[in-house]
Order: sequence, then C-alpha cells, then structure tokens
Amino acid sequence: MMVAPHSEEQSLAAAKSHTGTSVSVNLDYNALKKAAMVLRALNHKLRQQLLKLIEEEKKITVTEIYVRLRLEQSVASQHLAILRKAGIVNTERDGKFIFYTVNFKRIDEISHFVKELVG
Repeated sequence: MMVAPHSEEQSLAAAKSHTGTSVSVNLDYNALKKAAMVLRALNHKLRQQLLKLIEEEKKITVTEIYVRLRLEQSVASQHLAILRKAGIVNTERDGKFIFYTVNFKRIDEISHFVKELVG
C-alpha cells in the first residue's frame, strides 16, 4: 500500500484541524545541522575506536594512533578532524607533536542531550 505524500499546506491544515489552533514549526535549522554533525561524529565504529584508544592512553599523537590501529595516516587524520570539529577531542601542541585528548566535558554534554532526546 502506498501513502500519497502530503503537501505542507495539507499537513498544516491537518494539524490545525486536529488541535483547533494554528501550528508553527519553530526550529533553528543551523543548530539542528550542527547537532546532527556531532551525533554523526560519534555514530561511527572507527571514530569510536579512536575515542576509546585516546581515552585509554590519556594523551596520544596521530602517529601513535595510526600505528596502533593499523590505519593509513590520512584516514586517521580525517577521522580525528571530524572528532575535533565536533569538540569531542582536544589537541595540544608540544614542539612538533600534536597530542589528542578526550574532551570529557563535551562527552558529558552530548550524553545528557541524548538522554533528554530519547526520553
């Protein structure tokens, strides 16, 4: 059985007739896009492995990461960049080395958000 898609006007009319009042969707789509990016950053097996390794080591370089996980350097760097952009890991430069650490405050914020989201 196929269901015909509703137009926006039909959906609003249905919502209005159901509640008896006008309905307005008030979402910050830019914030929604950013939130989805953060959740996607964590919802990936390799990035979960990276995060686990960084947590276990407390502080680790990208070289140590790709050697330990047997990855190409570029693959490790791309996935670390996604975690960094989402604020999930922090970087700290020491001379020519960049060390990665877990941003536990951010992880706690995300965890709280997810619990609230799923009820």
